[in-house]
Amino acid sequence: MTYPIQKTDAEWRALLASKQADQQAEPGVFDITRRAHTERPFTGRYESVWADGSYHCICCGNHLFDADTKFDAGCGWPSFSLARPGAITEVVDHSHGMRRVETVCSQCGAHLGHVFDDGPQPTGLRYCMNSASLEHQPPTP
Repeated sequence: MTYPIQKTDAEWRALLASKQADQQAEPGVFDITRRAHTERPFTGRYESVWADGSYHCICCGNHLFDADTKFDAGCGWPSFSLARPGAITEVVDHSHGMRRVETVCSQCGAHLGHVFDDGPQPTGLRYCMNSASLEHQPPTP
């Protein structure tokens, strides 16, 4: 699948390394976003953050979630009940001997996490995201 924002692995590595150097990105961000790895539960910087604002793709800045859709799922990863329209592409994932639905950024294809149907109403969805894939932005005044 192709996405509007295209970069080589070297370009993604350089971009994400600069964000790591500025403390904007977490260790392992390249492997998580570009190789679909998963961070360990309860280790990500946004797992227990409840600040107002929005969450964006760490790779391209695409607005993915509003903070008021974040909830405590108790799973160890930031969880959201509703994604911004058109922000996420869902891909069926058959890895690890199971069927899951992977979520990727619709602009750059960065791996974000997975979506499950065990979330709160009214959506019933739980977007279970890797903190390393996200960048929190406070509300604009």
